[in-house]
Amino acid sequence: MGVIRLHNMTFYGYHGTSQAERQTGRRFEVDCELFSDLNRAAQSDHLADTIDYTAVYNLVEQTIQKNRFNLLETIAVRLANQILERFKVEEVLVRVRKKIPPIPGNLDHIEVEVRRKKV
Repeated sequence: MGVIRLHNMTFYGYHGTSQAERQTGRRFEVDCELFSDLNRAAQSDHLADTIDYTAVYNLVEQTIQKNRFNLLETIAVRLANQILERFKVEEVLVRVRKKIPPIPGNLDHIEVEVRRKKV
């Protein structure tokens, strides 16, 4: 079993429970860890035998930029489920961060992490 990691994918989105967040938007960061058997790809050296991480990036980008969600939990679970359905992965870990959340005080980000396995 191997892992492919996409770290700090950054997008602008309009997600949140407050009117202000949904109107002005925020910066979001996403990490994905894709657990899969990478042996075949390592032997063949062909993209078709592995996970196309450009396609994973595009899926994350589309989900963040073309939808509006109230909760980070919804984004993380939706991404994890879509990755499991569309790619040759056995397990996925997704982290979604909202930068500079609308919380009084000094806080860099809020992060939600979900892990899902194929059944």
